Amino acid sequence: MKTMGFTKKVIFGLMVAFGVTLGAQANVGGLAWDKAPSKTNDMAALQNGAKLFVNYCLNCHSAAFMRYNRLQDIGLTSAQIKDNLLVTNAKIGDTMKAAIDPQQAKAWFGVNPPDLTVIARSRAGAGGTGADYLYTYLRTFYKDETKPTGWNNLLFPNVAMPHVLWELQGERRPVYDEIEEHGSKIHVLKGWEQLKPGSMTPLQYDQAMGDLVGYLQWMGEPVQNTRVRIGVWVLLFLAVFTFFAWRLNAAYWKDVK
Repeated sequence: MKTMGFTKKVIFGLMVAFGVTLGAQANVGGLAWDKAPSKTNDMAALQNGAKLFVNYCLNCHSAAFMRYNRLQDIGLTSAQIKDNLLVTNAKIGDTMKAAIDPQQAKAWFGVNPPDLTVIARSRAGAGGTGADYLYTYLRTFYKDETKPTGWNNLLFPNVAMPHVLWELQGERRPVYDEIEEHGSKIHVLKGWEQLKPGSMTPLQYDQAMGDLVGYLQWMGEPVQNTRVRIGVWVLLFLAVFTFFAWRLNAAYWKDVK
């Protein structure tokens, strides 16, 4: 009877915890995250993402745990890294440090821009993976003259970061539909109005952001693809070993009555 009482308490506790989890997820609001394309195995996409990162992100954000020479893992040669990706007086063995002075950055933006080495791993949440968050974030900037930077973001309202990629995407503003729900009117995002064109089409920009996010995802764990490949072989080895162990065990015990 005591065991049954303890079991009931355990089951009840699990039900309460599961209910709390479901409740917490149901209460998560805000913009839905778009699914980021998986490009961590695409060397051309990762190389383009690295170029975008150096040209547009590294001015303000550092990647203090990533060295330039690690880019050889995505198919770049030392000469390509030196000629195209090194900034200022950096050497190929140096870490990726921001070009901006941290004190100046804090004075201009109100906060010091975060390090991006593991940003794709740290932004995961109920809406999806960290890559999904970044992919949505980079594609939902819009013109807002009421903000100090002149820009705002649907996923991160009142963000301090300006839209540094606006020349690629152009200037846009969100368009909403007004619907009535439970007696009150709410605004639902309908789409986007292009105010000024960028140097890329919307499809090209989405693809470029997929490349950039893929690189950020790879940078957070450069050995992730190797880890997966090794993991598959380890599981296959364990499966074969388990079969032989099972047959050996049967051979040992076949004469035991």
